[in-house]
Amino acid sequence: MDIEPKWLNEARKYLNEKEIKGPVHNPNIVQFWRDIKRSGIKDDETPWCAAFVGAMLERTGIRSTRFESARSYTHWGKQIAEPAYGCIVVLSRNGGGHVGFAIGETPDGDLVLLGGNQSDAVNYRAFSRARVIAYCWPENENIDTRPLPIINITRSTREN
Repeated sequence: MDIEPKWLNEARKYLNEKEIKGPVHNPNIVQFWRDIKRSGIKDDETPWCAAFVGAMLERTGIRSTRFESARSYTHWGKQIAEPAYGCIVVLSRNGGGHVGFAIGETPDGDLVLLGGNQSDAVNYRAFSRARVIAYCWPENENIDTRPLPIINITRSTREN
């Protein structure tokens, strides 16, 4: 596959989008909730990683889980055994989960995800593969078979 998966193109448009502290809420994050049919959520404090992933899918014509839980992606789409460039990665987390798009790996093997609500923003973060619950791919899309690129990422952009 020579071109970037369409949902990654969409996701990159929101790099560095951040929560707004206090009573005002980032309208783009609130729109992510509307995009996944969860318009009752009107703030940027509710954990929004699944809203970000879902909104990027919905905006590119792919039906998301339309649910606010990261773990709702555990059995969504095609399950794949290994991470593919652009796949959805579901991770464990104390008290819940996390979800983002695989865009690479670090030299020591951690996965680099493009995701929302990673330190309250859309960015790139590295996560241990030990936290992976599932790798998923949109049902009617061809799986990207290129190897994950190696990305050197600083210690401050790693999540335990």
